[in-house]
Amino acid sequence: MSLLLDAKSPITFKNIPEKMINYGGASPLSNKDTIFRKSTCRNSCSILAEIGGIGMTIEPLTIKIGGEQLVFLKKRLRQTMLPAALEMSDWDQGMSGDYFQKLISYWSTEFRWQQQEVKLNRFKNFQAVLGDFRVHFIYERGASSNSIPIILTHGWPDSFLRYTKVLPLLTKKRRFADGQEFSFDVVIPSLPGFGFSNYPAAVPAINNATIAALWQRLMTEELGYSKFIAAGGDLGSSISRYLAADNPANLLGLYLNDVGIIRELLTPQPDDQADLRVYQKKVQTWLRTEAAFMNLQATKPQTLAFALADSPAGLAAWLLEKFHAWSDSQTTWKLDELLTNVMLYWLGNSSATAGRLYYENAHQLKSLGKLAVPTGVCRLPADLLLPPKDWVAAHFNLIHWTKLSSGGHFTAWENPQEYATDLFDFTHKLKLL
Repeated sequence: MSLLLDAKSPITFKNIPEKMINYGGASPLSNKDTIFRKSTCRNSCSILAEIGGIGMTIEPLTIKIGGEQLVFLKKRLRQTMLPAALEMSDWDQGMSGDYFQKLISYWSTEFRWQQQEVKLNRFKNFQAVLGDFRVHFIYERGASSNSIPIILTHGWPDSFLRYTKVLPLLTKKRRFADGQEFSFDVVIPSLPGFGFSNYPAAVPAINNATIAALWQRLMTEELGYSKFIAAGGDLGSSISRYLAADNPANLLGLYLNDVGIIRELLTPQPDDQADLRVYQKKVQTWLRTEAAFMNLQATKPQTLAFALADSPAGLAAWLLEKFHAWSDSQTTWKLDELLTNVMLYWLGNSSATAGRLYYENAHQLKSLGKLAVPTGVCRLPADLLLPPKDWVAAHFNLIHWTKLSSGGHFTAWENPQEYATDLFDFTHKLKLL
């Protein structure tokens, strides 16, 4: 994978307003039997006019970071201190010293956050108040009169940016040979404690099941969809699975890129098949060479957060080393898009809250049984731990099993064209129209 150092593609964020607007009145889209909707909206306010309902607290979100925050960031970057005895060229011990120095030089002198803000504000950004939670989400309507609602959930160390490249491909209508034509109404939320979504102190433990319940409320009570598709990778895969487990009647389908680490398969058995032995070896190697981040964030996330919250350079190294390790070798990242992702963590002061999700999942999360919701698994060849098909088929209602030609752990961000095509193909198999 290539992390370009001459990238010119910016993205940006805004302060989340404390005061929320309550849009009262009856909603023309409050009928819970409505699944597919034709959108005539062309901006955030017109969408709000359609979804505004009694007790609803949704408002447009404009991303705008104050200049003093950016001045402070530049100052901190220019004060970056390097450790002694750096490995300059290789990545065996983490981010290479050479790349790190070029990264910080570019970030402190050439990166323009305001340009990235302009790009991010081209999306229809909203914020919803769900109890103590303030959830940022992008909401874009599909072009077809048959637009199927879908919620796309990101993971760590990425953000809602994972799905911004594929978004315009999903809202564009597609026609199939049998005459079916549809597009997607796309919802892309930021996880609590990531980016522009808060992490309320009043909620003692936030885990993947907690977030699944939030997404259920966002989709059904706030946006008015009685049924929808849930999709995700990394943490987003787990959150989508809890949505399917806890709310099967509301799920049209479940679309995953991974199923996490299948720990029940890690103890070798005499009758294990060859593909299972391959999986076991890959997982054990990965746990030994790549899982330190997970063990640390699942046990002592706050100790790590003190360092990351204080050092933008350290935060970038912590996050971007994983983009190097987990992406396809064919993926070329523009530095501006990587730094925009880092900026979301820095500006939101998200180090502690993002890491804490691993801790709460390790200590509070219930196990799942077999899921009945029709499921598609789209694997990307350079993703971390591709699951054995037999195990997936035994634990999910598997109707779709594919592998794209390229891409790694960041899925739709790395290969948006094939991801979009495969998602349309999966949804076509659901025969919803």
